[in-house]
Amino acid sequence: MSELRILHRLDEVAAGDWDRLHDGRNPFLRHAFLEGLERYGCLRPSWGWEPHHLTLWQGRHLVAAIPGYLKHNSHGEFVFDHAWANAYAQHGLDYYPKWLGAVPYSPVTGPRLLAADPALRPRLLQALVAHVRGLGLSSAHVNFHEAGEAEAFGGEWLAREDIQYHWHNRAGWTGFEQFLAAMDHRHRKNIRQERARVRRAGISFRRVDGHQASEADLDAIHHFYLLTFQAYGNAPALTRGFIGHLARRMPDQLLLVLAEYGGRPVAGALCLRGADTLYGRYWGSEVELPGLHFETCYYQGIEHCLEHGLARFEPGAQGEHKLARGFLPQAVHSRHWIADTQFRQALAAWCAEATALVRRHARQLASHGPFKAPA
Repeated sequence: MSELRILHRLDEVAAGDWDRLHDGRNPFLRHAFLEGLERYGCLRPSWGWEPHHLTLWQGRHLVAAIPGYLKHNSHGEFVFDHAWANAYAQHGLDYYPKWLGAVPYSPVTGPRLLAADPALRPRLLQALVAHVRGLGLSSAHVNFHEAGEAEAFGGEWLAREDIQYHWHNRAGWTGFEQFLAAMDHRHRKNIRQERARVRRAGISFRRVDGHQASEADLDAIHHFYLLTFQAYGNAPALTRGFIGHLARRMPDQLLLVLAEYGGRPVAGALCLRGADTLYGRYWGSEVELPGLHFETCYYQGIEHCLEHGLARFEPGAQGEHKLARGFLPQAVHSRHWIADTQFRQALAAWCAEATALVRRHARQLASHGPFKAPA
């Protein structure tokens, strides 16, 4: 018989025990990543994040888990439910706190129902619903789960879909010119012009992993990250200590793209690398230069994938402008359990309609992609 335990700090479980629950292909599920967010001050109750990890144990053995959080707002989730919260408020009900199964600040698809035996996934979700009911919470949410986990969710879990834009090495390309050759003339020309504009401005690039990154490199990437958040008036969550932690504990998974002018970094992007996928996360710049964002965040990442045999590149959420640069629409999934029966019924209709609209939009986008039609 399995026992439910709630962990309020991930260091309450050994890294090896946690990491045995997943295959290690997705870096965001690693104990080092999730525990590092907690250790280095990236998650704060005042920002709406309170660690509340759901774990199942058989005796002394951890057999299943969902990385989870009590949320006091919807900040940093990327599955937008502000309209749901407003509807609750209009009816005099509290939507927050809610429970969220996700990776903070990271709209990245990956395993969410971590289990040594996949047969434990339904048991994990049953325990979650019972726990959320017991706490009197409005809802439970599992964001950006893998499509293969869908069958574990019962019918009472509402399904939502959205679109991201992902690059796939569709034809075994080994170089950037091969990739461009698969595009139609207009898109191929546009990308070449964007890249040439950046080169003419005297910008050069370095790509370094955690082993190679100097303290100055880590300082620079954090500085650029702060600049982006300041520009939009948002509070930056990732600390310099956390970025240093990634370089020490996950050096093979960390990739920094540094744009330099006169030997000094002027822009950069922070990425993480999985087994076959590169994940673009954050970027920032001290200079305004047409094409610099696309080169730093997209083209350098594609080149890295081609050079290192990675099959996919996920550069982050949203952005139809990515389509013209070789990133095609990809469905992403989330599931939602709503305690109030009437709200659940109303939101079920909303989710079904929204998903139909998203799928129609994805088909329209795919028909306007940059690649040449097959001969």
